[in-house]
Amino acid sequence: MAVPAVKTMHWEVFPSMSTRRVYCTALYQDGQVFVLGGCSETGLPLDKVEMLDVVSQKWTGLPPMPTPRAGAAAVVLSKQLLIIGGMNEEQSPLGSLEVFNMDEGKWEKKAPLGQPSMGITAVKKDDKVFALGGMGSDAAPQALVRLYDPARDQWQSLPPMPTPQYAASAFLRGNKIYVLGGRQSKLPVTAFESLDLETRSWTRYPSIPSRRAFANCTMTEKCFYSLGGLQQPGPHNFYSRPHFVNTVEVFDTDQGLWTKQSRCTRMREKRADFAVGYVGGRVVAAGGLGNQPSPLGSVEGFNPTKRKWESLPAMNCPRCSCASLQGDNMLFVIGGVSQGPSNAVEALSVRESS
Repeated sequence: MAVPAVKTMHWEVFPSMSTRRVYCTALYQDGQVFVLGGCSETGLPLDKVEMLDVVSQKWTGLPPMPTPRAGAAAVVLSKQLLIIGGMNEEQSPLGSLEVFNMDEGKWEKKAPLGQPSMGITAVKKDDKVFALGGMGSDAAPQALVRLYDPARDQWQSLPPMPTPQYAASAFLRGNKIYVLGGRQSKLPVTAFESLDLETRSWTRYPSIPSRRAFANCTMTEKCFYSLGGLQQPGPHNFYSRPHFVNTVEVFDTDQGLWTKQSRCTRMREKRADFAVGYVGGRVVAAGGLGNQPSPLGSVEGFNPTKRKWESLPAMNCPRCSCASLQGDNMLFVIGGVSQGPSNAVEALSVRESS
């Protein structure tokens, strides 16, 4: 696959959301972006739902969710938005599942999770939803794997993850769900595991080589990337201070191992809590927190052909803690924190040649 020139990459700035929000949940389908919940400027969970039409660049307010929530998981199935778990106004995990029917324009409460959870990772396949991990009311990480069948409005328990965790990254490839990263309390998780949806069994892979908080993960056709983060003191560097890193670690699925990275394949900028994606044949890292006093606006992309990181156009609104999602070869960066919660929405895309 040819990688487009840097000059073809650009940020498209959309009108701002009506509500400033962080820890919101974003979905994309058929040229529409849906933004659900999140935390307001006062720190309280929101029930507000907004929809952006990418072509007309117009926002539409949708009916509010029955339950205000932040940090929830969500998927879109056909003409339905499903939002799962998250945190309520008492900062306690939620067990509720709510579904918005686009044709009817209303919300409906469905069968709840057996256990309240925040920080769930959700994946959809064949009109079913897989909810992995989370953090319970006791603040302990969960190994739960739950399968939701909308046709029956039923949850089914699947074999638990080998490693309990929440806020993990999960990727669907073929008949497998790959899970990596995540957290246990304040500690970053290095486990890398996959669930085979046919045999319903888990496989462990070599762990992510280094332990970093607020790192980010993404997937390409052949590789998984673990990028950046905050390196914390450990057994071998007990007296060091937490520090931002530009680490890049790559798992090659053909070789079945993490490849040793050279100095030239590290990111240009040390960053954590940033947006990540795969656009125009490049792994992209945008914004986040670094060694500057305010959030970063810088953006860089790894060019696999040249085996190096290249500077890309900067974000118009520097931010961290954003919601990000991909659709139609665009990386959307939504809300987050600049000086406070942000209502900015922009997308990195490849400019089509005329």
